[in-house]
Amino acid sequence: MRSLLCAAGAAGILWSAAVVPAAADEPDGFTIGDPRITESSGLAASRAHPGIYWTHNDSDDGPYVYAVDGRSGRTVARITLRGIGTPRDVEAISIGPDGDVYVGDIGDNLGGTWNHVWIYRFPEPKKLRDATVTATQFDVKYADGPRDAEALMVHPRTGRVYIASKKQDGGGALYAGPQRLTTSGTNVFRKVAPIDLWVTDGAFSPDGSRLVMRSYFGARIYRWQDGRPKDLGSVGVPVQQQGESVTFTPDGRTLMYGSEGSDSDVKPVGLSDDQLPDSAEDDPSHGDGANGQGGKGSSGTDLDPDFIKGAVVFAVATALVVGLRRLVRRR
Repeated sequence: MRSLLCAAGAAGILWSAAVVPAAADEPDGFTIGDPRITESSGLAASRAHPGIYWTHNDSDDGPYVYAVDGRSGRTVARITLRGIGTPRDVEAISIGPDGDVYVGDIGDNLGGTWNHVWIYRFPEPKKLRDATVTATQFDVKYADGPRDAEALMVHPRTGRVYIASKKQDGGGALYAGPQRLTTSGTNVFRKVAPIDLWVTDGAFSPDGSRLVMRSYFGARIYRWQDGRPKDLGSVGVPVQQQGESVTFTPDGRTLMYGSEGSDSDVKPVGLSDDQLPDSAEDDPSHGDGANGQGGKGSSGTDLDPDFIKGAVVFAVATALVVGLRRLVRRR
């Protein structure tokens, strides 16, 4: 019987490996090797520099933002922000349609007791090198009182800024800022939708049609419709030390997940079917699936080679199990 169970287990492992191939065009992950980055808490794919990801430490670091090469994991620039106060709890980063980088100093580990938080904004540098830039600081409050939050997202079409609070006292929520942020007064963020997730980060797809929210151990993806999220269900999350960040790749077909800790890994998870942004679904060069091999809705009749491989492995494994079962019966 033990042999039978082992065979069944092996069949399951082989079947899983055969029919869940890695996407052919999915980018590789990378490891952030900079010893100065030990609490990477936000992640944003650069618009101006392909393959570059912006990140920052959680707290106790200073007014710094880092540009990391997604091919080597090497830091290629550290940007120092001037013209702002002393950061308290920087948790998120996003890039707007104006080409500006938005940094969310929005964490409140005291359970939502600070009467205001801050957002910093600066132009994404044209050249990647260590530099000091003047940033704009915005004061932020929530219409329904202080909140602890770790996710800030700028819509890539409208430029509106959104913040997602962490789940507490009945659930987290998505808050929308004013149409345009102002430095002349406090920017009041108002609740637009509940979010039933302990949100540690979020991101809009490059075309603005999808929104992803992640927690430490899970994530959900939403269709963005009329300024509100429509839940499309869960999406895969890699196993990480402390899941903190997420961003879309520039083509919108892959999520890149980051974690805190020294030498932390950034790992890719490909999207498919309804998870894909509208612009990616409409791109004929990639087919209909996440790996550009046809997938759902393909008009061709040819079977995917990986499906055939999986079917063969499954058939062989099934025959092995049946044979062992007969052997056990004879004994």
